[in-house]
Amino acid sequence: METLESQKYPVGQFVCPDPITSKHLENWIDVLDKFPKRLNGIVQPLTDFQLDTEYRPGGWTIRQLVHHIADSHHHSYTRFKWSLTEDNPIIKAYDQDAWSNLEDAIKAPVSMSLMHIEAVHKRLVYLLKSLNEEDFNKSFIHPESNRTITVKENIGNYAWHSSHHYAHIVKALERKGWITL
Repeated sequence: METLESQKYPVGQFVCPDPITSKHLENWIDVLDKFPKRLNGIVQPLTDFQLDTEYRPGGWTIRQLVHHIADSHHHSYTRFKWSLTEDNPIIKAYDQDAWSNLEDAIKAPVSMSLMHIEAVHKRLVYLLKSLNEEDFNKSFIHPESNRTITVKENIGNYAWHSSHHYAHIVKALERKGWITL
C-alpha cells in the first residue's frame, strides 16, 4: 500500500548533490531536453475523463498537473534569465495552488500547455547549453525560504520537478489500470 508521502513524492524529494559536477549538469539538461516528448507521449492519448482524474486522493487532476508544469517551468525559465542578467535578484514567488484552481488550469485543453512546455524547454535547454562555469554559479534569492539558489542547483531542481510530476501521472494511470509500465 502506498503511503501519502510516496504518492506526493514518487521519485523522492530533490536532494542537491554537493558538489554539483559537470556530469550532473549534463544529465539534468538531458532530462529537461527529453521531458516535453516524454510528457506528450503519456498525456496526449488520454481522454478528458482520464485528464480530470486526481493524480492522488486530494491532489490536482492530471489536467491541472500538466498546466502547473507549464506555469512552473515558465517561471523557472524567467528565474534563470534574472539570475544571468541581475546580481542575485530576489525572484517573485507565486501561489501554485491558487494558479491551479483558475479556470484555465481546471478546464483548458492540455494541448496548449504541452506546446508551451515544449517551447519553454527548447529555449531553456538552448540557453543552459551555452552557459559557462561562472554562469552556473550565478544565483537568485527565493523569497519564501530567503535562500540563495544557484543556476546549477535550479537546473537540478527542475530536472527533478519534471521527473517528479511525470511519475505522478504514471502512478495515477497505473492505479486506475489504464497503463502498465
